This record gives sequence, C-alpha cells and structure tokens, in this order.
Amino acid sequence: MSLLPELRYPSVPELIASARALAAQQPGLCALRQVGVSRAGRPLHLLSVGHARRAVLVVAGAHANEPTGGSTLRVLAERVLAERELRSGTSWHFLLCADPDGASLHVTPAPRSLLDYHRGFYRPTGAEQPEWSPAVLPPDRLPPETRALTGVIDELRPYLQVTLHGTDLGGSWVQLTKDVPGLAEPFAKSAAQLHIPVETGASDAAGWPASGPGVHVMPGPETGVAYPSLPDDARHSTWYHAHRYGGLTAVVEVPMWASDLVDDPAPHPAPAAAMRRLAQRLLRDSLEVEGVLAEALPRLQGADGPLLRAARWALELIPGLAQDWIHTQPAGTTMAYVGSVDAFGRRLPLRAAAMLLRVLRETDDRAAPRLERLVASWCEAFEERFRARWVPLEHQVEHQSRTVLVAAQQARERAA
Repeated sequence: MSLLPELRYPSVPELIASARALAAQQPGLCALRQVGVSRAGRPLHLLSVGHARRAVLVVAGAHANEPTGGSTLRVLAERVLAERELRSGTSWHFLLCADPDGASLHVTPAPRSLLDYHRGFYRPTGAEQPEWSPAVLPPDRLPPETRALTGVIDELRPYLQVTLHGTDLGGSWVQLTKDVPGLAEPFAKSAAQLHIPVETGASDAAGWPASGPGVHVMPGPETGVAYPSLPDDARHSTWYHAHRYGGLTAVVEVPMWASDLVDDPAPHPAPAAAMRRLAQRLLRDSLEVEGVLAEALPRLQGADGPLLRAARWALELIPGLAQDWIHTQPAGTTMAYVGSVDAFGRRLPLRAAAMLLRVLRETDDRAAPRLERLVASWCEAFEERFRARWVPLEHQVEHQSRTVLVAAQQARERAA
C-alpha cells in the first residue's frame, strides 16, 4: 500500500537553523534565545517575533512522535514576520521543541507508511513528557523541560498558549482549556477545504462538552475523568499554567494519515457490545507483546533505556484502560467515538511493540523477527481497517496554521 509523503518533517537542528536565520534577517524584530536545557543537556530555544506585551506562545514538539508541529511552527514564524497585521499589538513566541531528547529518539522524518513510521517510533513515559509530567509527578521532581516551559509561561503571561499536536491516523480536533467562541466554524471549513476529517468523537476528549464539531472544551475540576485508570489528568498539565495569568491553552491536533471513520456523528447502534470487543482485543494484543517481552527480558540485562521504559509503561496502562472502556462510556456514544477508541486500541499495543522491537534489534535478540511480523501485520490491519490516506504535509501544516491564527484572533477578542 503506497502512502508516500511528498515532503519530510524538519529535525530540531534544522528548526534551530531556520529560527537563527530569521533572527539574523530581522534582528530588531526577532530574537532567538535559550530558555533551558533538557535532561540530556540539549538546549531549548525560544524564537520571539515582536515586542508587544500581549503575547501568544506556540509550543512544538511536546510529543516526540507528533512531528507536524515543527513544520507548522516554522511556517507560522515566517508568516508572522512577513505580515505586519499579525504583529499588531501582539508578540509571538515559538518554543521550537519542548522535548528535544524525545525528538532525537523518534527517527521517522519521512514515513512512507504506518510501518515505516513505527520502525523509528518513540513516545516517552508520562513522567518524561514535558506537558504531562505535572499530572503524574510532585513539583520537586518535574523534569527540566517542564520547568523551562512553565518558566516561559510565567515570563510571557500569554493570553493564548497553543500547543501543536498530531495523530498518526484519524482526524483533526482541538482541545481548549476555555471556550473560544467563533473557532469551530473556520476550523471545520479549513478541514473540509483540505480534505481532512474532523474527529468529532476523539477519545482524548471523551465526555467533554463541544462548542462545535471537533472543538472540545475541557471540563472543570468538578467533573470526573473519562478513563479513571489513566494516571494523567489534563487539568494538572502545563496546559492550565496559563490560567494563572488569565490565559488559556488550545491544543491543535492534525493527522498524518486521514480516516473518514472518525467523523461520523451518528449514534452507534450497539455501543456496549462494541466497546467490549475493543477492550478484549486490546487485552489480547497486549498479551502478545508481553509474551515477547517476558521471553526476551532475561537477555536484556542492562538494556533499561528510554525505549524499553516507554514500552513497559504503555503495556502497564492497558488492563485498566480496557476495564474503563467496558464500564465507563460517554452518553450518546457515536460511531465516531467508537472509531476513535478502535484506533486508540490498535495504537497502544502497536507502539509498545514497535519500541520493544527497536530494543530487540539493537541487541540482536532472537525474538526480534517474531515481533517484526507482529508490528507489520498490525500496521497493515490498521491501514486497511481505517482506509488510511496520506494527508499531504503542506495540508497538515496549512490546517494547523490556520487554526492557530483564528484561535489567536478569537481569543484576543475574548480577552479584550
């Protein structure tokens, strides 16, 4: 199945080089500076355009496996620099990559298929993710990337923080920590123009109110979480740090491969039975990966690096999540929601298997061929089930950029 992308995603060094060139081009208007270092000592850079006190902060690279944000950030910075009206009364600040260590481990700059994408896959544990670590760690144990990000928010006090996310396969959606009236219509129009489905029932936003199709507003602290077993809660993430200064956060998700199975708002005819089937498959798939891990683990002494940690962490989430799916379902379960859960249920054990496979290859372990076959067959089934089609990179970037600019405009009017 050919899913050849036209372009490739930029690396962190390439993003830094682009930002440095912009700053040199307009030194009176642009500034590039280091705002922290990663756990491994890699610098975290912030590019600022304009000097107005009212600020927008754009964050890329919070999740290592979601590369579109770097491309979008670069395009946005160039556009803000070129279009004076975007800087009128507003300064723009771009955190080039929130997790450069993670970005160095996710090595698929030009994935030709889901299998190609997963061959270089990496996504760290929740405690090692800059935005999510406050939800799972005490304040005195937060990683330096998180402290750098919150420090930038404390300094800038942005009226809007936008964090650029993405999904491997599915649709586009937005998560807001406060509603932004007027965002839903242009968001949907942009997605339609670029042939990107709107993920109307995103499992990431299960049970959240929606201000329009695919635009979800995070519930307040009085509302329980949709999946009680998961250790993280968005309301304790860095997304809420901007609230200290009257701001809000918009999380803009775009897919690398699109599927029209995630935008059907029709009620599902038998949601309970469907969710049971998906939970059972999730458990079955995870047991296959755990079997390979248990067999290979005695031979992996000393190999407890970030890939293996992340694989084990993903597997540990699965039993509780399967129970959540069986026992907690949002009211009015739609076809889109079940489709989104179906994708999530395929994604989690596949990611664990892909990261474990990288470990086994590095150690030339004899279990690697077995896991290679498993990853390949799951990727093929994922593509076929969801009729995956590649979203041209320029469309991913254009849709994400448009959504950021509309959110900045509408949120500014809201804050005025």
